[in-house]
This record gives sequence, C-alpha cells and structure tokens, in this order.
Amino acid sequence: MIEALADITEDAFLGGQLRLKQKRSGHRAGHDAILLAAATEARAGDRVVDLGAGVGTAGLALARRVAGLSLSLVEIDPELAQLARANAAANAIAAETIVLDVTADASAFAEHGLLPDSVDAVLMNPPFNDPARHRGSPDQARHVAHVATSETLDAWVHASRRILRSNGALTLIWRADEIAEILAALSRGFGSLSILPVHGEAGRPAIRVLVRAVKGGRAPTRLLPGLMLNEESRVPKKEVREVLEGRAVLPLAEP
Repeated sequence: MIEALADITEDAFLGGQLRLKQKRSGHRAGHDAILLAAATEARAGDRVVDLGAGVGTAGLALARRVAGLSLSLVEIDPELAQLARANAAANAIAAETIVLDVTADASAFAEHGLLPDSVDAVLMNPPFNDPARHRGSPDQARHVAHVATSETLDAWVHASRRILRSNGALTLIWRADEIAEILAALSRGFGSLSILPVHGEAGRPAIRVLVRAVKGGRAPTRLLPGLMLNEESRVPKKEVREVLEGRAVLPLAEP
C-alpha cells in the first residue's frame, strides 16, 4: 500500500502532461530527470530501461514523448518502485517496474528478463555526490539516491553495457566536475560519445553533463555547445522552458 496521503505529493511535469506522485521527504524528482529524458533518443518499438528510476520520472517523461516504447523502470527501493508503478498506471503509460539493485550480477538481471544484449536504450541518473565532499542526508532513501561510492559509476555503466545490444545507446546525467570519471568508465565498451555541458548560468562552470554513448561506437567524441539553464535574472531561458514543458528535446536526442 502506498504511504498515507499526507506523506505523498502529486506534482506536474512536462507542463502538466505528466503527473507524478512522490514522497514528500527523501529524494524528489527535479530538472535533472526531465533533462535526461529530453536528451534520450528513442523510437517506437524500442526496448528502453531506466536504471535507478525512482518514481519513474525520466522513463515516463520519455515514454510520454515517444509512444510505443517497451519500458522497464528499475529501482532498488520497493516504496519508490511502488510509486513508479502507480505513476505509470495513472498516466496510462505501459511500463514494467522492477525492484532490483543496479549493481547486481547478470543472473539477477536475467531473472527479470534483462538479458545481455537485449536493450535498445538505457537512461540513468545515478547517485553522484562524493561522500568525502557531501554530507549525506540522515534520510536513508535520500542518501542512497544522492551519494555515490567510488565504484558507483563503473558499476552502473557496466550494467548498462551488459544489457545493451550492439550499437545501443546509454544516456546519463552526472556531475560536471567528474567528467574524467565518466570518460574513464565509458572507455570500456562504449564510443561515439556526445557530451552536453549544462550550466546554471552564463559565466559559471558547468554543473552537470549529459552524455550519450554508443555500445561499440567508433565515431569521434562530440563536445556540444553548453546549455544555459537561466537568464542573468535567474529566470529559466526560453529554450529550457520548452524542454521542461515537453515541447522540445535536447541535441543528444536528435537523430
């Protein structure tokens, strides 16, 4: 049973096209998940897996944009997975919700039908805060959602590489100041990288990077012009509002 109504909020995303229930405390969906969905290329009929799906925000936002996906939402927290399942149903989006640790071995994935070389696209927003520099939340669910270990990125990339078919694509969002770790993790089995830096405002360093990587890809890496989220007045830029409202996609999602 989903927690008491007082502990749950219902929030609108994509300009109201997607309504999601989520816990009032702990990890809450935000712009990162919507940017990730808007950066993911997919077509009707594709098998898509959202790793670390939480309440389903990124995967469901992608499915709202691209009809006809075979979508799996993978989440370690049973309560969040239950909310993701309810959110998919409430928004009339067909999606399978799987309770699974992304760092589990291949046999655990196979038990849920996630076999090697079986998926067209993976999107993921892993925990990325460094515990040495970030004081973790006392809320355990929030801590798990935000704080990474030294093995987190490698483990999540490895899981993605295993289930993706040849030429399938991984799209991820991560901290910009750890771009070196991203490139190192993706150097094993991935290529044809496209990198989109995300800046909070002009004149400031990037705060996030969105990366698309192709399993077995051989094309040169592309570093795209940075995405500025806000005007000088700190109001979201027009093109960013269009993305957040589901009326536009980011360059990584363009064929």
